[in-house]
Amino acid sequence: MPEDEVLAAARTRAEEVGVVPIGAGAGAMLQFLAAALDARAVVEIGSGTGVSGVWLLRGMRSDGVLTTVDIEAEHQLLARQSYTEAGFATQRVRTIAGAALEVLPRLTDGHYDLVFCDGDKREYAAYLREALRLLRPGGVVAFDNALWHDRVADPAVRDVQTTTIRDLGHTVRDHEGLVPVLLPVGDGLLVAKKEWSPEASD
Repeated sequence: MPEDEVLAAARTRAEEVGVVPIGAGAGAMLQFLAAALDARAVVEIGSGTGVSGVWLLRGMRSDGVLTTVDIEAEHQLLARQSYTEAGFATQRVRTIAGAALEVLPRLTDGHYDLVFCDGDKREYAAYLREALRLLRPGGVVAFDNALWHDRVADPAVRDVQTTTIRDLGHTVRDHEGLVPVLLPVGDGLLVAKKEWSPEASD
């Protein structure tokens, strides 16, 4: 997918501060998901310099609000620059600096249409638990790096990050309250819809 000057500038800032943003193909999928859900409220774990945030905002409703969480306040300043350059009003984005697992419990249950996870890979299982609480029935959770540089498919690779992502895939696949799909875009995007059944919040 082609990217415009706004996203190119955001990627340049990411390279300068050592952040690896989502790929263009996975970004386009985030925009599609936000549009398909007619998303009004989205949570992003891992603001980076705003690449994924711009993709998400472009798919959301014109009155939608992106809540984006990052442990690095400096990164969020750069992300805000990206949102401004993309033409989004400041009230469209709520940036929260802090550790995701400290911030997410303060967000409202069942309020969000989409939760996008691209933070600490070792915390992905905990992000899933929080996402199930935060999502409305019919909402979607998405995880970037679901293939983790092709390491997930190799059972001989047993480092903590790889095994956490591998286990996450098994959990999402087997969860009765989720409808999952693993998309081979970028470094892999694991997406799951939260069903309407009560079991989805267990």
